[in-house]
Amino acid sequence: MKKFNERDKAFKNGDWGTKYFVQGPHWEGGLAVFKPGQKLGEHFHREVEETFYFLAGTPVMMVDKKEYRVTPGDIFCLAPGEKHDIINDTNDNTRFIFVKSPYRPDDKIHS
Repeated sequence: MKKFNERDKAFKNGDWGTKYFVQGPHWEGGLAVFKPGQKLGEHFHREVEETFYFLAGTPVMMVDKKEYRVTPGDIFCLAPGEKHDIINDTNDNTRFIFVKSPYRPDDKIHS
């Protein structure tokens, strides 16, 4: 068993970016905060499935060049090969949880 509090983990970029809760051996995931104007960067995975659960904000989720306006509570489950990006084109922060499985830290291909 593992137990922790998300407050004990640090964001990659100070007060924004990603913070991982779990990294292996079977899956990885964490929390992300994007400030206005920030984005994930389009990419895809060869083997990894990735799920996003949006907690706050209304960014744009891009999947295979199709645009979806997010609302809190939306969940996107992406299969390997689906190109995706998250663009915070709003004036508010966006927060989301992400889960990737299986654990393949090198399986990110930038488009």
